[in-house]
Amino acid sequence: MDLRKLKTLIDLVAESDIAELEVTEGESKVRIVKSSAMPQNQMIMMQPQGMQQHYAPSHAPAAPAPVAVVAEPEPTGHIVKSPMVGTFYRSSSPGSPAYVEVGSSVKEGETVCIIEAMKLLNEIDSDIAGIVTKILVENGQPVEFGQPLFVIG
Repeated sequence: MDLRKLKTLIDLVAESDIAELEVTEGESKVRIVKSSAMPQNQMIMMQPQGMQQHYAPSHAPAAPAPVAVVAEPEPTGHIVKSPMVGTFYRSSSPGSPAYVEVGSSVKEGETVCIIEAMKLLNEIDSDIAGIVTKILVENGQPVEFGQPLFVIG
C-alpha cells in the first residue's frame, strides 16, 4: 500500500469520530486505531509471557447445576476503566511488586497497571487522586474496552 494513501487514512481517522479503521487492498491489510484521550506511555515488551491453558478431559463428569448468584452492590467511588482491549498486568514484570494494592494512595497521573495490546505494554494512569478501595481484575486476565479495573475512593 502506498505511503501517501496510509497518511491520508491516518489523517481521516484522526480528524473524524471513527475509533478504528481496517482496510484490505489485495494482499495488504492495514488497521488504524485512534488512541484514547487518556495519556499512555508505551513500551516494547521484552519478554513474552505464555498463558497456560487447562483443558478438561472429554470423559469429565457433567458440571453441576448452576447456583443462584447474589449480585454484589455497585462499588462506590471513582471507577478506573480500561481504555483498550488487552491483557491486564498489575506490575511491570512477574517478579516486580504491583503498582498499587487495595489501600494504596494514588495521585492523578500515577501508573496503576499495564495493559498489553499487540505486544506493546501500555501504562494506565489514574485519572483521579485517592485511595484504591477495590481491584476488580485478576493479574494476567484479558480485559475489554471500558471494563472497570479499579475503584478509587
